Amino acid sequence: MLRVAVVGSGPSGVYSAQGLVQQDPVVRVDVLDRLPCPYGLVRYGVAPDHEKIKSLQNNLRTVLEHERVRFLGGVEVGPGGLPVERLRELYHAVVYCVGAATDRHLGIPGEELRGSWSATEFVSWYSAHPDALAEGFVLGARAAVVIGVGNVAVDVTRMLARGVTELSPTDMPQAALTALATSKVAEVHMVGRRGPSQARFTTKELRELGTLPETRVTVNPAELELDPAYVDPSGLPAPQRRNVEVLRGWASAAPAEGRHRIGLRFFLRPVAFLADGDRVAGVRFERTEPDGHGGVRGTGRYEEIEAQLVLRSVGYRGMPLDGLPFDAEHGTVPHLAGRVLREGVVAPGEYVAGWIKRGPTGVIGTNRPCAKETVTSLLEDAPVLVRRDVPDDPLDGLRAAGITPVEWSGWQAIERAEAELGAALGRSVVKLPDWASLWEAARSGAG
Repeated sequence: MLRVAVVGSGPSGVYSAQGLVQQDPVVRVDVLDRLPCPYGLVRYGVAPDHEKIKSLQNNLRTVLEHERVRFLGGVEVGPGGLPVERLRELYHAVVYCVGAATDRHLGIPGEELRGSWSATEFVSWYSAHPDALAEGFVLGARAAVVIGVGNVAVDVTRMLARGVTELSPTDMPQAALTALATSKVAEVHMVGRRGPSQARFTTKELRELGTLPETRVTVNPAELELDPAYVDPSGLPAPQRRNVEVLRGWASAAPAEGRHRIGLRFFLRPVAFLADGDRVAGVRFERTEPDGHGGVRGTGRYEEIEAQLVLRSVGYRGMPLDGLPFDAEHGTVPHLAGRVLREGVVAPGEYVAGWIKRGPTGVIGTNRPCAKETVTSLLEDAPVLVRRDVPDDPLDGLRAAGITPVEWSGWQAIERAEAELGAALGRSVVKLPDWASLWEAARSGAG
């Protein structure tokens, strides 16, 4: 019997487990996660008002409830937890699906001022990630700048403009809901250094900005027209062409009135954060222009935008996992069709899938073919892998190492506690926002 550990219970990890049990009739898979909750970024990264995408948890649940799949939460792999070497002794194979855990930095003066945050920190706060900082992100802010023009940038912009009526039915933690409901942020600028035809957001996400109650969306026609592909979008792929059509409509329409204003800006590159004491007071941008080769160049002209809150949404980056090789340039683990490479040589029994394999690209569905490739490689190697002796039940080895995982019953107890919290607050399900409450709920369902 092949025993496999999958490290990470987000989409790439669950799709890897699914592929294994579908293709091998006797394999047993343990899905490990350092959090006591499954689903990864589907739980802690998808915006709370995106119920359709969040419902993907139901599909992931079906896999984790499979008779040959076991969820083991609260298991830290690496420093402070279970060493990678020990994990390899407990299983025939290990698939690392640990994602890209940190944000890229801009590397410009003032980036560390108070009020300057990564978009991920903001998302973690309103998504109740237990590692989130309990900070007053919007406290004292009247205007915000979001640097980046991808879907995460659109998400955080939308959250800043949402009202309590739209947010109350979500599972957002109560503290974040209260803070956003009483926020004084009236103006949000979402800024990209390149043109509208190169923006990374999807049209569906972009259009949502125009449906927000009491919110007017503005664009600067002169900035749009700097982009040759905007002027003549006929050669653009369909997704980018649809984005251009939406922006063209906003540019030509009289803006609606509303207590929130979202301004979409293009061809502006951040060069410095402005300070008011130790707090951010705005961002200085350099005007850019197309360089004729798909990039942009500076023009030497500058503009300052006032803001007491700045959210940086310029991409994610994978982090090294102690005991595994790491390509620092790309933020990934070196691999061959999902097989981990150590100094260019395949490491038997070690595999990767998801962002730590390919980098932070694609959407949730992109993880399916990525996981499929890795599973195919692993099962091709299985006849050799199963020759190695491993414990009959790796859970005994985890417990011997002082680790008491949160099993499925513990996760179900967390779900019940979140439903009870929601009912007590007159809302639907409300997430438990910290480690202490998660562990307390999980222990109530132990055994």
